[in-house]
Amino acid sequence: MAKMVKKRCAFCPEDEECAIMYVAEGQNLAAHQDCLLYSSGFVESEEYNPDNLDVRFDVASVVNEIRRGKRLICNFCRSKGATVGCEIKTCRRSYHYFCALCDDAAIETDEKQGIYRVFCPKHDPSKRTNHFDTINKRKRINQMTMKSSPMREKLSTEETAAENGLRVLREKHNRHKVRIEFLRKCKQAGRLDDLFEEMLDTLHLAQEKLMDDNTSETEYEETVISLFDCGLFENILTNAHSGTEEKIQELIETRKRLDTQIELLQDLKEVVLPAQENIASASSSVSE
Repeated sequence: MAKMVKKRCAFCPEDEECAIMYVAEGQNLAAHQDCLLYSSGFVESEEYNPDNLDVRFDVASVVNEIRRGKRLICNFCRSKGATVGCEIKTCRRSYHYFCALCDDAAIETDEKQGIYRVFCPKHDPSKRTNHFDTINKRKRINQMTMKSSPMREKLSTEETAAENGLRVLREKHNRHKVRIEFLRKCKQAGRLDDLFEEMLDTLHLAQEKLMDDNTSETEYEETVISLFDCGLFENILTNAHSGTEEKIQELIETRKRLDTQIELLQDLKEVVLPAQENIASASSSVSE
């Protein structure tokens, strides 16, 4: 079976892990080592030898993983090819490896055990542990020193909530800065148009799947979930809902005006009929 051969980027520092690449000689195929190791569906070669890391990956396995990634959208850059999934099985976030780093995902590595895991920011084990440790510590302090003061306990709880809120805001701000800088660099590199074209291709593919009666239930559900996970789609639905509400209010106002006009015409009708009868009676008397 054809193998990938270990190479190193000539422009990167020697101690840079991302500089290590694997190349399929004679084929138009190359991949970063970390992109391969952290891909969720990746399996190392059965002939893998820890003492010979220059030959480590089968070309066929890499091609299959690339094919699988074409159906997955990156939670960070929203482009296809996101083969790195969050380790929590119920989480649907997927990334390109370097996008996971940009999104502050947690990387867990144990080369001896062959463990290469990624946790999205929401499911980062270290953040979750530290968060609960802090809460438990504050609870113990409150129990020991503030039992006699409900007001002080309330203030401490409010301070904790405020601190947590500030921490969340700082994390969001940092993520936004990274994303803004990422898109700015894409524009500078002439890649922004390509990203939007891929987004449109992805939306068209999702539309085809939802319209196709032969789409499996699992694939249908995955497509719907992916669409709602995308902020753009959610914003479109919000705008559509807002537009619908405005149209309803406009029609209600129109109906009110029509109801008023109908009432006025009914009143006019009640006045016109007797007048016509009087005119008819007067004409009949004159003729006699």
